[in-house]
Amino acid sequence: MPTPSPRTGRRRFLVGALALALAGSLAACGSGTDDTADSAGQKSAGSFPAKVSTKFGTVTVKQQPKRVVALGWGDAETALALGVQPVGASDWLAFGGDGLGPWVKEKYDKSPQKIGTLEPEYEKIAALKPDLILDTKSSGDRTRYDTLSKIAPTVGVPNGGDQYKVSWKKQTTMVSQALGAPEKGKTLIADTEKQFTEAAAAHPEFKGRTITVASRTATTWGAYVRGTGRVDFVERLGFKNNPAVEKKAGSAFSVAVSEENLQMLDADLMVMAPIGTTAKKISSDPLFASIPAAKKGHAVVFDDTDISSAFATDSVLSVRYALQHVVPLFAEAMK
Repeated sequence: MPTPSPRTGRRRFLVGALALALAGSLAACGSGTDDTADSAGQKSAGSFPAKVSTKFGTVTVKQQPKRVVALGWGDAETALALGVQPVGASDWLAFGGDGLGPWVKEKYDKSPQKIGTLEPEYEKIAALKPDLILDTKSSGDRTRYDTLSKIAPTVGVPNGGDQYKVSWKKQTTMVSQALGAPEKGKTLIADTEKQFTEAAAAHPEFKGRTITVASRTATTWGAYVRGTGRVDFVERLGFKNNPAVEKKAGSAFSVAVSEENLQMLDADLMVMAPIGTTAKKISSDPLFASIPAAKKGHAVVFDDTDISSAFATDSVLSVRYALQHVVPLFAEAMK
């Protein structure tokens, strides 16, 4: 789910606002081009033909794709973690540069073409002559998928992955399969799961405690539901998502919370992310301050945009950064 930080400007604020307001086999993939500026891939032939199961059917990738366009949130950095440099990529949080957060140590040899997020620039994508499009974490909209698949074979969201409900684990699995590197994907997943296990073991006080993972824009409040990256993150640490929030959960990745019902955010721990506003405005809001968890000091309001962005992105690379920086904040607030 897109969760832009205050620095991203009005366009990214609209992405965050949307997050709160939103309640067939494909053609085989060929090499596409001999351009020397192709996506850098594994040196070996990889595991091909590769098959990836998606909401829209099974995608068959016949051979190593050379020109990959990564559109889904976190798809580009996942490809980079697997040794592939996309020729086109979307910058969901408007980091600028190559569109990578500070947690991504892998670098491009050649900067990718920037592509729009909520509304991909299809002509720009087509001009890149991709032989594979990654869109594993996006809206899951059929029109978006159909348009992209006319340009190149597209690995869209998995079943049940609409509205950005795709975990870092599922994303890594799908991207690694499409790129012919399933074993490397499994290794990345295993290493990351080990870090979660170690963090949970180090903080037994988290187990079984309720948590609310929420956000506030300049005008609205909302809370995230199970099946989303943020909630998956905290559940892996032993927390239980706020039952009051889950009762209102629908198909969207968040539920809107009115000021009159703000007390429903109360839990053993509250975690708040500013979207188009500031941490100070949240913490100083009288209604927020009146919530029992806030009164007791059991609230974390992200004031570091890098930490907030890593927690929101939920990729195989960002969750590692989040574990290092978010878990200590949780532990301190639980005292």
